[in-house]
Amino acid sequence: MRTLWGLLRACHPEPGLAVTAAATLLALGVGHGVGGVVLVAATVLASQLAVGWVNDWLDADRDRVVGRPDKPLATGVVGRRAVGVAGLVAAIATPVFGFASGWRAGLCATLALASALLYNWPLKFTPVSVVPYAVSFGALPAFVVLALPGAPTPPAWIVAAGALLGAGAHFANVLPDLDDDVRTGVRGLAHRIGPAASRAAAAVLLLATTVTLVFGPPGPPSWAGVAAVALAAVVLPAAWYAGRVATARGARPVVVFRAVLVVALIDVILLVASGRVV
Repeated sequence: MRTLWGLLRACHPEPGLAVTAAATLLALGVGHGVGGVVLVAATVLASQLAVGWVNDWLDADRDRVVGRPDKPLATGVVGRRAVGVAGLVAAIATPVFGFASGWRAGLCATLALASALLYNWPLKFTPVSVVPYAVSFGALPAFVVLALPGAPTPPAWIVAAGALLGAGAHFANVLPDLDDDVRTGVRGLAHRIGPAASRAAAAVLLLATTVTLVFGPPGPPSWAGVAAVALAAVVLPAAWYAGRVATARGARPVVVFRAVLVVALIDVILLVASGRVV
C-alpha cells in the first residue's frame, strides 16, 4: 500500500487527471462512441502516467538535494526502481492503446509521448524547453480527432490552441520550482527570462488559447465563448498577481498553474457544448 501511494503521488496526478479529463471531454464532443472514448482516455492517461513517473525517476537525485517534501522519491516513500518500471510500462502502453485507434492516431499519440519524454531529458535544460510542451499539447487534440473512424484531418485552429495551451502550461508549471531548478543546473527558457516574464507569458498564452478556441471554429462565436474570454482575462491576471504574492512570501506559487488547468477545462467544456469541433 505504501508503494502504491508513492506511485500515485509520483505520477503528477493533478495535471495528469486534468489533461485526461480534457481529452475525454473532447472525445465525446467530436463524436466518439463509448469504445472510442475509452481508448482515447486510456491512451492519454497512460501517456500522462509515463511522463510523470519518468520525470520523477530522472529528477530523484535533484529533488533530494533541494529537499522536496512533496516528492515521494525524495522522501523515500517509494523506491526509484518501482517508479522507473511503472514509467516504462506506461510508456509501452501508450502506443499500444494509441494504435488501437488507427495508425495515424497511434503515430500522433507516440509523437506526443516522445516529445514530452524529450522534455524530461534533455530539453528541459535548454532554451527550447517550451517546444516539447507545444508539440505534445498540439498533438493531443489532433490525436483525438484522428482516432475517429476515417481519421479526419484535425482543424488547424484546434491544433494551434493545443500548442498555445502547452506553451502556457510550460511557463506556469516551471514557476514554483525556478529557484530549486537553478540550484541543480536546470536552465530552461523560463529560468532564462525570469519569474515575472514567465508569469506574463503563461497568462498571455492561455488567453490566446481561449481566443483561438472561441473564434477559430467556423461561424460566429457563442455568448458563452465570449464570456470565457472575459473570464480568462480576469482570472489569469489575478493568478499572476497571486503568484507574485506567494513568491514574495517564500511559498511555492502553484496558483498560476492551477489557473491554467481550470481555464483550460472550462475552455474544453464550452467548446464541446458549442458542438463546433469538427
